[in-house]
Order: sequence, then structure tokens, then C-alpha cells
Amino acid sequence: MNMLHTLLPERIRESLWLRLFGLAKIPLLFYVGVSIVELSPERMVIKIPLRRRNKNHLGSMYFGALCIGADVAPGAYTMYLIRKQPARIAMVFKDFQAEFLKRAEGDVYFTCEQGKAIAELVAQAAASGERVEKQLDVIATVPSLSDEPVARFKLTISLKRRA
Repeated sequence: MNMLHTLLPERIRESLWLRLFGLAKIPLLFYVGVSIVELSPERMVIKIPLRRRNKNHLGSMYFGALCIGADVAPGAYTMYLIRKQPARIAMVFKDFQAEFLKRAEGDVYFTCEQGKAIAELVAQAAASGERVEKQLDVIATVPSLSDEPVARFKLTISLKRRA
């Protein structure tokens, strides 16, 4: 594992981890082909390619696949930070709001730009042992067509240190 750790860039390692996690625990993540495009202290960008398996009857991305992307952008980043903690922390989403603005007729990029807020939340959960929550924003775009959002999401993440 150390050799893999030094040879591959962090973004690629995390994409592989996400796909394996999906295959083992949440098969829909693996099925839709989610991958990490950008991973930095400030933001996480993930991509879901537009494929036959996640298209609706109009040829755009099915809203269920869009919701998977909205879940993964902050969720994968949170899990990445949790794995770096010695404390065991449980993560769940408390609520979910979606605003679909346009049809997503290409590969969709999901961006969560609250990396520092998520890091603070993980640290707070590890230190306090109390349940902590934060509402996070995710923007979905289809860069091949436009920089305008195709959807906006708000998700409340809830963390608690496990005994």
C-alpha cells in the first residue's frame, strides 16, 4: 500500500478508493461510474459521466443519478477526512434539498466548495463526541456545454464519534 500511496496522485488514489468502496458497500456509486476530478483543502469535484445506464427518457441524466453525485461530493470528502482521524466517526445525511435548473445533457461535475467547513466539522466531532451538523451546498454543472449550473443541492451532514 505504501508504494501505491507514493506512486499515484492523491486524487487518483481517492477515486480508486471511492470505486472500491462503492463496489463493496454502495453498488450504485460503482454503477454510475463516479470519479474524483479535484481534491483540495477547499473543494471536492466529482464527475458522473452521462451513460445509457443513468439517462432518462429525454436523454439527459436521470435525477436519481444527479442526487448520487450531490451526495458523493461532500460525502466522499468527509469520508476522506474521517479516514485521516484516529477517532472513529459515523456520517449520515440528515436532509436533502434539490433544485433542478436545466437538463444535464453531458458529463456532470458536482462541486462542494466547503472543504474547510467540513474539516472543522470532522475535528469538532472527533473532539466533542457530540453529534454535529452542517448544511452543505453542491453545484452541478455540465462544463462541456456551459458553466451555468444544471442543479443546486443543499444537504445537511451529521457526524458523531463512535464509542
